Amino acid sequence: MRDEEIREALNAHWRASAAGDAEAEHDIYRDDAICDYPQSGERIAGRKNLQALRSHHPGRPSGFEVKRILGSGDLWITEYVILYQGRPAHTVSIMEFRDGKVAHETQYFAEPFEAPAWRSQWVQPITSPPARPSSDPRTSG
Repeated sequence: MRDEEIREALNAHWRASAAGDAEAEHDIYRDDAICDYPQSGERIAGRKNLQALRSHHPGRPSGFEVKRILGSGDLWITEYVILYQGRPAHTVSIMEFRDGKVAHETQYFAEPFEAPAWRSQWVQPITSPPARPSSDPRTSG
């Protein structure tokens, strides 16, 4: 599967996830896919179990925004924000593809935190994604 096809499959996956379409959301996974949540120490084995777990989530997301998708070949990373009951969860999904479908996904979730005052002289607030360097093949001619 070419990179363009995987990127489109990922876009369809995230659109379906944001829309709450559990069937379309899980089309991207192999039947024997594994999804790991390292922070809670959980592993979900199998596409059916992953779909069932997500379908029974008591706090269905109220918002969803993909920040960026990076990858090539069989390794793809998506950075996104999910709103659960009005609270953002900054999320990173690492997907490993095999034969055009996700064989392994690892997801990391992080809640926002207040920036400490002591480092204010070296930082600025994030208001938009960083500018891409001109050597980035996605932005150069």
